Amino acid sequence: MKTMVKILLRTVAVILIGLVSAVIGFIIGSMVFAIFGFEFYGRQGYEAGGPIGFVLGALIGLVAGGLFLLRKRTAK
Repeated sequence: MKTMVKILLRTVAVILIGLVSAVIGFIIGSMVFAIFGFEFYGRQGYEAGGPIGFVLGALIGLVAGGLFLLRKRTAK
């Protein structure tokens, strides 16, 4: 039972890390696209960079958090 609770808490932590990194990615993507004036599918500025940054930030956060928190510990 204790192991199951640990795994559940780590899974929730990974989801929260993914959410926080998605918001950070949204902000950074919006700023980059707005500053440099990039265009993506007819959208410009934060309208283009926000969703791209959100998705990339979420993917990076979920993968990094999952690798860090859910990997198997090896004996030294």
